[in-house]
Amino acid sequence: MSAFIFNLTFDCAEPRKLAGFWSKVTDYTPVTERDDFVALQAPDKRGVQHILFFRVPEPKTTKNRVHVDLAAKNPGEEIERLVSLGATKVEFREGNGTSGTVMLDPEGNEFCIG
Repeated sequence: MSAFIFNLTFDCAEPRKLAGFWSKVTDYTPVTERDDFVALQAPDKRGVQHILFFRVPEPKTTKNRVHVDLAAKNPGEEIERLVSLGATKVEFREGNGTSGTVMLDPEGNEFCIG
């Protein structure tokens, strides 16, 4: 049997705020909510089951080494929706057989949508 990704974890300054953003992006729902920790649960049993947000004292200082890739039937419309939720559009990139728009969540974590 092989391992699988069960949780995706963010270190952040404001767990409730960042979890609120990602909840609206993904339709995951809060199952635990404290000032220092929030857990969101997947709307179904496919893919990553939880997104976790832990408060940490140090700020983000460099580029993420791992990031989330999102997919949408209409990326242009979804990018507009994500911006309205607090994301920042950075740039469109192509390479290595992929393409997508690089964005930042409200705490500056990079993610892509294609």
